[in-house]
Amino acid sequence: MTKTFHPPHSTVPVWDLPIRLFHWSLVAAIAIAFASSEEASPLAPWHMAAGYVAAVLIVFRLCWGFIGNAQARFANFVKPAAVLPHVRELLAGRPRRTLGHNPLGGLAVLALLVGTATVVGTGIQMTTGGGNEDLHEILAFSLLGLIVVHVIGVVVMSVLTRDNLARAMVTGRKPGPGMRFAHEPCVRRVMANLAALMIVGLSVFGITRYDRDAFMPGSREEAEHAKHHASASALRIVGQDDHDED
Repeated sequence: MTKTFHPPHSTVPVWDLPIRLFHWSLVAAIAIAFASSEEASPLAPWHMAAGYVAAVLIVFRLCWGFIGNAQARFANFVKPAAVLPHVRELLAGRPRRTLGHNPLGGLAVLALLVGTATVVGTGIQMTTGGGNEDLHEILAFSLLGLIVVHVIGVVVMSVLTRDNLARAMVTGRKPGPGMRFAHEPCVRRVMANLAALMIVGLSVFGITRYDRDAFMPGSREEAEHAKHHASASALRIVGQDDHDED
């Protein structure tokens, strides 16, 4: 793996296609999940499907954090020791440009992954008649707060470093002056992409084994039915116990 400096007016590859597809697909899944959270919403039948899509994406990102390109790997951007120096630079208004995620950005990625996973997990629990709807909603709005903070961070860093971070997540490239990046061997990229497809396929297979209609509209109604059925069963059991005591 070789490293290369690029001259002025050039751009360098930063985010590979799998990461960009993951990012914008997760944005869409979360947006649909929030837009469909009310029963009166015309998108309500897609609420659970959006959650399952988010689950597949989270599994993919966790795996891609080990097998993806240099900027996608956790080892290259999860650096707690670098957070404090980065904060000092940020407060001074002179944060250093980074090829991939900066130290705070790396923490934000982890927080968003964990936040999304907990929201999805509590939502899936509700399909069995268990789970806690209030907890699910609290976690969902907490995730929304994290997203707002993340967007503000992206805007601030884009202004201070003069790198359009949102555009980079669309094009996959950043301005090259002074940037050093590692060339990924072609064979490694191909193997990683094949592994990613397998991971996504296995995730979809596993979810459809759990819920055959997971990615179809209407799963929300089935979840609500399961919840009401579980509540009714619990009431019957309590009532039977009271009757037996009498």
